[in-house]
Amino acid sequence: MKQALLLAAFALALAAPAHAQMLKPAQVPAAVRTTFTAKFPAVKTNTWEKEGSKYEAGFTQGGVTMSALITPAGELVETESDMSPTKLPAAVRAKLASDYKAYKVTEAATLISANGTTTYEAEVSKGGKQHDVLFNADGSLVKK
Repeated sequence: MKQALLLAAFALALAAPAHAQMLKPAQVPAAVRTTFTAKFPAVKTNTWEKEGSKYEAGFTQGGVTMSALITPAGELVETESDMSPTKLPAAVRAKLASDYKAYKVTEAATLISANGTTTYEAEVSKGGKQHDVLFNADGSLVKK
């Protein structure tokens, strides 16, 4: 039951962005579904949405809310694992405290790209406006 509630909450959170399109599994290319199943064989239930030209699977694994971004050809682009902002690396927390002291950190996540690069995402809010900031483990901002 707890997993179902987490999955439902995650699905609602994913539905919030105006540019995201929720999909039924039959609407997702077979190559995408095959990659997801191969990378996450223990996951039995997930949600799908379209993010630009890519497909995002939302799921829970080991009690952690996660997502996987996959190209239409079935290439895994990145995985994202939600975490408590207090679990961000010390250097990232220090950078947030110095450069974003007027902001509240509302969410955090670990992003692992297909090449193995790990970055950290912090959602910061101020005056009702939110935006994401990406960091390397050393606290430096990720160049876009």
